[in-house]
Amino acid sequence: MSFRTGLAAGAGGTVAAISARRLGRRTPGGFAQRLVDRLAQRLVQRLERSLERAVRRLTAAAEQGGPLVKAALAGVKALHEGKSPFRALLSFGWTALKETLARIFGRGRRGKPTNIVEQTDVGAPRRLVYDQWTRFEDFPSFMKKVVSVDQTEEGKLRWKAKIFWSSRTWESTIVEQVPDRHIVWRSKGPKGHADGTVSFHELSPNLTRVLLVLEYRPAGLFERTGNLWRAQGRRARLELKHFRRHVMTRALTRPDEVEGWRGEIRDGEIVTTPQ
Repeated sequence: MSFRTGLAAGAGGTVAAISARRLGRRTPGGFAQRLVDRLAQRLVQRLERSLERAVRRLTAAAEQGGPLVKAALAGVKALHEGKSPFRALLSFGWTALKETLARIFGRGRRGKPTNIVEQTDVGAPRRLVYDQWTRFEDFPSFMKKVVSVDQTEEGKLRWKAKIFWSSRTWESTIVEQVPDRHIVWRSKGPKGHADGTVSFHELSPNLTRVLLVLEYRPAGLFERTGNLWRAQGRRARLELKHFRRHVMTRALTRPDEVEGWRGEIRDGEIVTTPQ
């Protein structure tokens, strides 16, 4: 075969291949496939637009709707974000439960205060018991739920404690403090606060009664839920027991090492300082 004949044959093969591809596009099978692809694409786009409109409608309705509406919104959003139907169902159930509890206990409202009164008798002199109590920064070492206590200045404390699996912070200000007698404080915090008084009563030279009175105002969902079962009262009772154990096992055996703050505060102002 000559060079010219081979070139002609190659060109003919190329033209035949191009023609075959063009012919394939025009065949009924190729046209039907393109039609199905376009219809599927349009259907997907239409569903996406419908889902976006549904999310917008539910978002607007959820602002004034009840727990089920907000739960439905959470489920639709989960699906829209590509999560599995199972996870979307979990989002629905958790949101419904949370919104229902929020409606029961109220959202953003300060509820009625809960009065907590607890006491414990400590087998130690009143001065030692009082001095140990004023060492607030020691509380995390023997109280189970207290994470930290920072004394920013005399009479002002910043607290951090565990609530279920999370933590809460608040600030307290001592408004009255009389050595060996009582301490009165006020507090504030984003998830509620507890105002209170602790007093020290000498039953005998080596026996002191510690009386704790709290006015607790819960604000968060966990706080209101726990308040329903009086969890804060039980926690105060347990922490008092931890304090008594610490005094009896540590402070009583080394009384000279316990140096408390023996100043006096009236109306939030320090009137006398330790000598």
